[in-house]
Amino acid sequence: MTARAYSLDDEPSAARISTVDVAGVTFVADLSGALFWEAQRLLVVSDLHLEKGSSFAARGVLLPPYDTVATLGRLSAVIARHDPRMVIALGDSFHDREAHGRLSAPDRDAIAGLQARRDWIWISGNHDPALPPDLGGVVAGEVAIGPIAFRHEPTGAVGEIAGHLHPKARVSTRGRSMERRCFASDGERAVMPAFGAYAGGLSIRDAAFSRIFQTLGFMAHVLGDARLHTIAASRCY
Repeated sequence: MTARAYSLDDEPSAARISTVDVAGVTFVADLSGALFWEAQRLLVVSDLHLEKGSSFAARGVLLPPYDTVATLGRLSAVIARHDPRMVIALGDSFHDREAHGRLSAPDRDAIAGLQARRDWIWISGNHDPALPPDLGGVVAGEVAIGPIAFRHEPTGAVGEIAGHLHPKARVSTRGRSMERRCFASDGERAVMPAFGAYAGGLSIRDAAFSRIFQTLGFMAHVLGDARLHTIAASRCY
C-alpha cells in the first residue's frame, strides 16, 4: 500500500486527497465512499440501495422516505467534484427488484441529469439482478478495464474492485470506540463501502472478509470527517 497510515486519534485537519492502490492502479478515494480513476476519468460507487425506505415501509417498517433524495444528492456532489467521463455503479443500486418503479418523477429526472454527457454502467447486484432499460445507461454483469475488474460480489481475485459486503471498521479513539464505513484493500483487491444513505455495514473482522483477503494483512481506509484514515485491519475490531 502507498497510503500512509493514520490514527483516528490524530488532530483534525483540512480535507486532503487520499488514495487507494489496486493492482498497480491508483484511485482517488473520495470521502463520500466513491473511487475515482483519474487517468480514465472513471468514477465508481457501490450499493446505492435506492428506495430502501419505501421497501421497508411496504413491510410495515416506517423509515423517513428521504433516502433516495439524500443518496442522489451525495452522488450529484461527488460527480460535480470529479466530472467523470464514465460512472460505474457496482450493483445493488436499487434495494429490491421493484424499487426502480417506485422512483418519483423528480428522482428519475435527477438520475437522467447525472447521466447526461457521460457513459453510465449499472452492474447488476443480488438485490437488483434485472434492471429495466428505461433507467438510462447500460447494464452489465461486470466490467474489465485494464488490470481492474469491476463486479458486485467479491471473489478475491487480483485486480478486483467489488461491493456487496458494505465494509465498516470499529476503532478506538480517545478512549471511546467509533464505527465508520471504509474501503477494505490489500493493494491487490478492494471492497468498497456502501454509498446509500440507509445502507448498513458489515465489520471487516467478519469471516466474509477473511475469505477474500485470507489474512488480516489488509487495510481499512476509514471514512473520516475530513480525510481518510488508513488503519491495519488487525487494529480494528
